[in-house]
Amino acid sequence: MFSDDSRYALWSIFTLLVTPSAMWCCLFTEVAPYLRGSPRGQQVVLEGNRLVLSCLAGGSWPWSTAGASTAMQRSDAGVYQCWVRNRMGAVLHRKTQVHVAFCGREVFEGLFLSHRFGKNELLWSCHFFFFFFFSCVPANRAITLDNQLVVMATSASDAGRYQADAVNELSGESVTSPAVYVNPDTEQVAPVIVVAPKDTTVVAGKTATLECLANARPVENLLLSWKRDGRRIGSGPRLLLPAPDSSDSGMYICEAALSNSTTRPVEARAHLTVIAPPTLAMQPKSRIIGDLERNVEIPCVATGIPQPRMEWFKDTIPLSKLANPRYKVTMATGLTVRRVQPGDGGVFQCVARNAAGETQAYTQLLVCGSPVLSSPEDQTVTEGNTAVFQCQTSGAPRPAITWRRGIVLASGSVQIPRFSLLQSGSLQIRPISSQDSGEYTCFASNSEGTINSTAALTVLNRTVLSVPPSDLRVIKGTTAVLKCNATHDSRVNVSFRWERGGATVVSTSGGRVSVRQGSLTIGQTWSGDIGDYTCTVVSKAGNDSKTARLEVIELPHSPRSLTARLNDTDSRSVLLSWLRPFDGNSPLLYYLLELSENNSPWKVYLSEVDPTVANISVGGLTPARTYQFRLCAVNQVGRGQYSGETQRLMLREEAPSAPPKNIVASGRTNQSIMVQWQPPPEPQLNGVLRGYMLRYRLAGLPGDYQEKNITSPETNYCLLKDLIIWTQYQIQVAAYTGAGLGVYSSSVTEYTLQGVPTAPPQEVEVVAVNSTTIRFTWSPPPQQFINGINQGYKLMVWPEQFPEDVTMVTITPDYPASRHTGLVIGLNKFTWYYSSVLCFTTPGDGPRSPPALLQTHQDVPGPVRQLTFSEILDTSLKVSWAEPEDKNGIITGKLSSAQEKAMSNSTLQYHLSGLTSTTTYSLQVAALTAAGRGAVTSSTISTGVPPELPGPRTITLRFRPGSDGKTAISTWIIEGQIVQEDGREEPWKVLYQEENQPDTDSIQIPKLSPFTQYRFRMRQLNIVGTSPLSGPSRIIQTLQDAPDSSPSQLGLLSATQTSLKFKWKPLEESQYNSSPESMGYRLRVWRTDGLGDERTVEIEGVGAAECSVEGLTPWTHYQAQIQGYNSIGPGPWGNTLPAMTTESVPSGPPQNVTAEAVSSTKILLTWTPVLKAQKNGVILGYKVFYNERDLVSPRREQLVSGEGRVSLMLTPLQKYTVYELRVLAFTRSGDGPLSAPVLLRTKEDVPGPPVRVVFPEVRLTSVRVVWQPPTSPNGIILGYQISYRLEGRALLRWTTVEVGSTGRQFTVTGLAPEQTYAFRLTARTAVGWGQEHQALVVTTERRERPQPPRKLSVPQEGVEARRVQLHWVTGGSGSSPLRYFTVQIKELPDGEWNAHTTDVPNNVTNWTVEGMKPFTSYKLRMLATNDVGDSVLSKETDAVTTLQDVPDKAPVITSVKPTTTTSVLVQWKVRPPSALPTAPSVAPHSIRVSALSPSSLEVTWDAPPLETHNGLIQGYKIHYWEREQQNRTEKVQVVFVPDTQVQLTNLSSYTAYMLTLTAFNTAGDGPPSDPRGARTQQSAPSEPSSLTFSEVTGTSVNVSWSAPLSPNGQIEGYRVSYQPTAAVQGLTKAVTVDVNGSWQRWLKVRDLVRGANYMFSVRALTVSYGPAAQANLTARPLPGEGARKSDVWIVSKTSSGLTLHWAEGDIGSAPISGYVVESRPSDEGVWDSFIRLVPPSSRSISVPVERLRSGVSYEFRVIAVNRYGYGQPSAPSAALAGKSMRPFYEEWWFLLVMALVGLILVLVLVFALLLHGHSNKYKNCSSGKHLSPADESVTLDNGGFTALELNSRTLNSKNSFLKKNGTRSPPRPSPGVLHYSDEDICNNYNGTVLTESTTLTEKPTEISESELTDSDYEEEQPKHSFVNHYMSDPTYYNSWKRQPKSLKNTSAFPYEECATVEKEPYYQTVVTQHSTGGAYTPSGQPAHHTLPNNNNNPPGSRTPVTGFSSFV
Repeated sequence: MFSDDSRYALWSIFTLLVTPSAMWCCLFTEVAPYLRGSPRGQQVVLEGNRLVLSCLAGGSWPWSTAGASTAMQRSDAGVYQCWVRNRMGAVLHRKTQVHVAFCGREVFEGLFLSHRFGKNELLWSCHFFFFFFFSCVPANRAITLDNQLVVMATSASDAGRYQADAVNELSGESVTSPAVYVNPDTEQVAPVIVVAPKDTTVVAGKTATLECLANARPVENLLLSWKRDGRRIGSGPRLLLPAPDSSDSGMYICEAALSNSTTRPVEARAHLTVIAPPTLAMQPKSRIIGDLERNVEIPCVATGIPQPRMEWFKDTIPLSKLANPRYKVTMATGLTVRRVQPGDGGVFQCVARNAAGETQAYTQLLVCGSPVLSSPEDQTVTEGNTAVFQCQTSGAPRPAITWRRGIVLASGSVQIPRFSLLQSGSLQIRPISSQDSGEYTCFASNSEGTINSTAALTVLNRTVLSVPPSDLRVIKGTTAVLKCNATHDSRVNVSFRWERGGATVVSTSGGRVSVRQGSLTIGQTWSGDIGDYTCTVVSKAGNDSKTARLEVIELPHSPRSLTARLNDTDSRSVLLSWLRPFDGNSPLLYYLLELSENNSPWKVYLSEVDPTVANISVGGLTPARTYQFRLCAVNQVGRGQYSGETQRLMLREEAPSAPPKNIVASGRTNQSIMVQWQPPPEPQLNGVLRGYMLRYRLAGLPGDYQEKNITSPETNYCLLKDLIIWTQYQIQVAAYTGAGLGVYSSSVTEYTLQGVPTAPPQEVEVVAVNSTTIRFTWSPPPQQFINGINQGYKLMVWPEQFPEDVTMVTITPDYPASRHTGLVIGLNKFTWYYSSVLCFTTPGDGPRSPPALLQTHQDVPGPVRQLTFSEILDTSLKVSWAEPEDKNGIITGKLSSAQEKAMSNSTLQYHLSGLTSTTTYSLQVAALTAAGRGAVTSSTISTGVPPELPGPRTITLRFRPGSDGKTAISTWIIEGQIVQEDGREEPWKVLYQEENQPDTDSIQIPKLSPFTQYRFRMRQLNIVGTSPLSGPSRIIQTLQDAPDSSPSQLGLLSATQTSLKFKWKPLEESQYNSSPESMGYRLRVWRTDGLGDERTVEIEGVGAAECSVEGLTPWTHYQAQIQGYNSIGPGPWGNTLPAMTTESVPSGPPQNVTAEAVSSTKILLTWTPVLKAQKNGVILGYKVFYNERDLVSPRREQLVSGEGRVSLMLTPLQKYTVYELRVLAFTRSGDGPLSAPVLLRTKEDVPGPPVRVVFPEVRLTSVRVVWQPPTSPNGIILGYQISYRLEGRALLRWTTVEVGSTGRQFTVTGLAPEQTYAFRLTARTAVGWGQEHQALVVTTERRERPQPPRKLSVPQEGVEARRVQLHWVTGGSGSSPLRYFTVQIKELPDGEWNAHTTDVPNNVTNWTVEGMKPFTSYKLRMLATNDVGDSVLSKETDAVTTLQDVPDKAPVITSVKPTTTTSVLVQWKVRPPSALPTAPSVAPHSIRVSALSPSSLEVTWDAPPLETHNGLIQGYKIHYWEREQQNRTEKVQVVFVPDTQVQLTNLSSYTAYMLTLTAFNTAGDGPPSDPRGARTQQSAPSEPSSLTFSEVTGTSVNVSWSAPLSPNGQIEGYRVSYQPTAAVQGLTKAVTVDVNGSWQRWLKVRDLVRGANYMFSVRALTVSYGPAAQANLTARPLPGEGARKSDVWIVSKTSSGLTLHWAEGDIGSAPISGYVVESRPSDEGVWDSFIRLVPPSSRSISVPVERLRSGVSYEFRVIAVNRYGYGQPSAPSAALAGKSMRPFYEEWWFLLVMALVGLILVLVLVFALLLHGHSNKYKNCSSGKHLSPADESVTLDNGGFTALELNSRTLNSKNSFLKKNGTRSPPRPSPGVLHYSDEDICNNYNGTVLTESTTLTEKPTEISESELTDSDYEEEQPKHSFVNHYMSDPTYYNSWKRQPKSLKNTSAFPYEECATVEKEPYYQTVVTQHSTGGAYTPSGQPAHHTLPNNNNNPPGSRTPVTGFSSFV
């Protein structure tokens, strides 16, 4: 390849042809060079081919013919020219233009449309490189001269894609341009010039072409014509001029017009210029002879158009460069050489050029003169070298040179090997040998004469190395010895010199490098010693040198640029590549590769990687995990450092390679199975778990699987519903990731739980075996209707009249038998029974068989009842009895007495007569049935005198009769008196009279009142009259007896649905017939219809007047009676009272409820009325309840009026949805119970549209569409259909693709870029294709997230009780169509934001938000979603309150009681919750959360108390989220019992998480626990962000960065590394700086090498270092930098400061924004900022002397700054000492006076204190009291000396002291307890200046230092004072600073007299700092630490404090 500046030099060795020529006038024997032929003006060569350029010439000198060629590249194209030279002169050949042909994509500089829509022409430009030809298709369209395609009068047929082809003629290669898409317009247009003619310049004689293209519609009427000077000269788009001349120059007009049209023509103009190449009108002869001191004319005159420009050359050198005033060029004649001199001889050449070409002529000027010769010098040359004898000659013509040494050695015609005659006439001998010693003579001759001169040559033996150094390899740190020795000529002395890299190696003072006797010894070798060492022996006889390589082998460096990328062919491997590192000068043995998986610790993955490779494929990795790699090299020395870690790379996902594990299936109900599992093992997960696919089918049977998609990866359970009862299923589970579905697990089988049989036993036969036994015989139900394991049969028997009295016998099934038999024994005899049998399983009983009525057999009856005797006389009596309680048959008769008197079955008494008095009889009575005689009832009775019947109503009064008056007593009169219990006596009255018993002495008084106290008295009556009354008897009380009467006025007080309340009038006390305590009432109630049992209620208490009878049947007629009773017995029953209970709710549901699906939206429900016994009132109608099963949806209700309507058509319903339907009947009192639920699914229908359709990936030619199944699938989705077409094209040209039912995404390819496409998505069920979802998408990559909706509002008219109307304005779509909106609501005041609706259509601007609570305040907000993602949340609406509404549920009335005659008391309660199971009432407790790793937390807990479970707890739900981001990050994980712990994985590092736990059972979730929180562990952070550079100079840069976006922990610091990308001066220096703390994110780097390219990397540190942020920088000021300044000098210096001046330098690319002044102290040598950003207008600045340290000299320099950065610094100023004038207090006399005054004061103070302390030696110690800080100005240290404290008022403007209780300053601590720093740190590394400080404190305390910026010098500075002088003067400062090491660590207190004194709580910290460079910063960087309490000073030491002076 040729470079531009080497083309002439290369061609100078191209072919030179030498031909003999005759002498000119016999005076000249040599011929000057001349040209033969003419080279081609232009040559074309294909890129990569070789090109040969020839240069034909003639002349003297026998040079051989030569040619040159090379492989041509594009950069070699250009102009080439050769020149020919010999001793007589030189001449230039014509120029040759070389073109390099190539073909590539870059041939198209631009391809664009000039006009598009709205125009009728299309101008398509193709710009290309030279020498390529275009053919734009199709060919019938115009292609301009500059390769523009013009399509005129465009129509629809012109639409489409256009491309250009570029073809290389030489190679045949072609390149096709990118396509341009055209959509033309077809409107009518007038004529218009599309491509106007261009001004053209052409060479005369060559064809000229002018081009003009126009457009119009219709194009066939368009006329194009050309005009010049008003006349038409042609037509058509192009005008050709075959051979133009100057007369053809001028203006040409192109005119376009429409024929047959009045439209005005349009025209365009162009100018043609014809030029002519130069021709020579006068030219010189080939040779011109000139005389000395005479003028010579060389004619050369040229003509051409335009006028050519003349250029003259002498021997190929332009005369303008020679600048010889004797050469004068005129355009009219040519060249004049004035006063010709011998040196003017040579070839003169004239060249005429203009735009059309060039021509040339040349001549040789010959000048005559005698030869002149300068003598050659003697030479001493070493053997083998080259000797050159100079022989300078002059003369005209040029003399011929001949060299002789006895013979001719060299001349123009003779040349001997090793002897060469140079062009200058010198003799060159090469190489020299020892026989060449001698004399050499130079002869110069021309036509004017000959002269000669002689010189001697001495040849020395060459000095050579006999023992040259050899290559050596040593280990770093060892000694290397390079040996070297030489042999030489004895006449010369030799010396040895070692060089490395051109620099001499010298011995070092320490002896590490030494040279002895020629050998080089290097100790402690290191990498800096590596190189080529040259041993050179130096002597007059020649030098010899040999080079040996010294290799210092060491550990290899770390591989560089380690990068990792995914392998496109293997998803489980990563391709690693790196740059081979420095091998430590020892061949690499192998590489060691380590990896970190998911931030885990590093581990060796490949232990021996081939050292010759620089890239490998690392396989065997786990998909979807992140990997980081690092590499180190190993050589024979050992293992080097690891490379930088790669960026963390995540492998592509794969489908899981293992199925879920621990799959457990358990039947939950008879139609459901709960399946639980655990995720696949983590290594086999192969990605982010997206969900699970569960499939199942009947076990053992062929058939397709049914599938369930579990889309939540946290869900590890699934409840399979609607299964077949008691059926075994085969279940498999597979996990899936974003890459697809994994393998299915092995099948697990499980039965649904047993159900109850659905059919009764078959062929049931029931017969009575005897009077107490029934036998059942039956066949089992059909097996398919048992629905479980047959647990047995239940034989049920119940009396006909008492259906609730069921006798049940359980029979175990006899499986082998087809018929089963069972007995029911112990039944009542001769009783009608209903019988039925059922089959039962574990869950319950099946239906009963139809009841059968049968009667047990007759049996002997039981004993008769109530056998009594009455009318007992001495000879007769009456026997009475009642029928047997157990008749056991039909009573046919009875037997009585021993005579077995048979009687009819209706006889219940018998009168016996003819008995013997006073005789005992035994009587037996038995009943008879057909079965025989029953049990006998017997009793005995005695006859005789009729027995007395004493009782409560008679008394036998015995008396002794009085005098009868001698006549018979006819009547006995007995009076009685009732005596009350309280002693009151009632009047006497006659109770009884006995007549005709004159001789009796006792009388029985009847009809007395029972349980009454009487007194009796008597009188007797005869015929004469009555006797006086006898005296009263004692008080006699009659016996008790049953009441005689019943309570009166029995009435109904109130009636309820199940109770009657009666009232009555209680008995009078006289009616008790007993003690009141035993008195009570008995109320009897029975149903009028005779059904049911009689109810009897006893009411104790004589005063009871009312009673309620509960538990009655509603709406039923009853009869009631009441009686009194006492301890003796009951009284008579009262009158019967009819009563009726009130109406109630039905106690049973409607019967035979059935449902039938009529269509996809209708169900016909039918039923039969409630059983009569369960109506409990007048049935007013029915209520039908229905709701969608398994959905949280409100139960809907429909009313059916009238008892007779028993069907209802339910519509509209959801399609293909299982509904739960129930019916109840209602009366006026309310609703009856619901019927058993009937489940029925509506029929299938076409589905709704797919939802949440988005296009997350949109490219120019493809889109990926993602959707979710329809919200209303309306059946089983069988597949999806995607249709798409270009928007705006034919409506029927749709491209359709169908995918399976499990598909959720599809990628459409082959689309056109930047086009709008319409998409339609539909789903299909068995019924057909459903509704469409339509969407538009633009195939563009310029997309962004949408803007949120704006102006959200809820107008008041849109507010209802349970819904509101939300309005908004749609925001920007982000160049991607909106897909849907999401509405979030928040319940005020403390509710959380929750997503309410997530699929609001994108084309609406209002939405009804349903399901809100009445009379509740809400706020609402929205977000929009397009294909890119969600927008930010919109602004919230104002608070809106829903309206009030009626209560949701009615209260339940508990009781209604009458309170008065006109009022009742009504009591009610809130409707109780459903009897269904309730959720757990208490959350889990003892929740513990701990961090396991950076990405996982472990949660453990205890279950809620057992009594709060409310059923069987099934598991727990853990809701967890990132703190402060609950709405965005909340997730849930479900754990099933018995687990009480879980690990939450895939969490963010070092992130605080909150979580709550809830327990759940079948009823739902319990309350959540209180939130618990924990933070994940720290991990390595991400790379720092925003790595930037500022203040860039040639040697320094300020590096700054931002904190990592993901710190993943507490940032502990940063590590900054930088190194040159290429070796600098043979070395590669890597520097690493650790920056502690997270606050400093900058670093000043000062050790850069100007012009070197550096790579900087910054890594953040938490628990480990994270990945590095990298950037490259070239160490030079940025382009456009500030200009370099002139030198700085100090104009004036005073006691207060000095003034710096500078001058303006060169201005950069931007205005100067300021200056920075840098200083360099003489004791450090490091430049640092001194003053920042001086205004740009300033040229000087004053520096206060306080800024400078005493005794230190400073240099200053200035740097200009503009917006590009820092410029070059100026040269440094002269060094200047800081302070030159000493203040008075530095004078010796002032110091002496102060010392004496101080000593006197100290002595006085000490004396006073000693006197005072002698009397109070231990006073302070015993009391614990200490001196006030305000009074403690002089203290005694523990050395016994006083110390005078001189306070520094102000150390700097920002010092502060800790104070308490006011502003008083704390006391100065005693020197004995002060701690002094013994370190002098001055670390200037990279600009981080650690300042020298002295810190004193009484005990450790925090130090607060002020941070001062670089501009703090502008603030108030401490004034110069006596104290500050001693603080800042290093002479005094260093006088006490260093302490003897032997005095360290000595106790500060040798005694402890006051050890108990209370410590002073005030501390003072004094910090003095001396700036060692940098901007004026008195306090440096802030300190965030506590100084250690190191006491380094012994007791009594006289160390003064900085800022204080101590004197003795």
